Amino acid sequence: MNQEATMPIEVRPVSTGEFFPWHAVYSGYGEFYEKPLQDEKAVLVWSWIIDDSNEVECLVAVDDSGEVVGLAHFREFARPLDGSRGLYLDDLFVLPERRREGIARALLDGVSDEGRRRGASIVRWITAEDNETARALYDDVAEKTPWVTYDRSLR
Repeated sequence: MNQEATMPIEVRPVSTGEFFPWHAVYSGYGEFYEKPLQDEKAVLVWSWIIDDSNEVECLVAVDDSGEVVGLAHFREFARPLDGSRGLYLDDLFVLPERRREGIARALLDGVSDEGRRRGASIVRWITAEDNETARALYDDVAEKTPWVTYDRSLR
């Protein structure tokens, strides 16, 4: 059962003049995962987002007062065996004080709408196993896959 209250939220691409509102939300994401966002990395990620030739894109959720309250970073990827393309959701975050307002769902819908517009076949993402709050939403809007994720460090 969906227990989220819905508030007027606009989901749209971040604009080049929104570094500081984006940074405020993305810093919260880093804190949530206990990986504080250093200024150098923030500037690098922002440069990717505003560079049309880079694969990383960003949608923001903006409330009716114009405040950026959430973000979704995503990129397109090839699905060779499927012969299609998908969107990979790298980061999804809503300010803690704005949770349970339907903002994360609106961001997921925004990424999905963008995928449909491009003819993508899927939106894919991962989350931490212990992120129960997010997983409750994800279980409602998507199918949990049987795949196990591995990382091989190159540093």
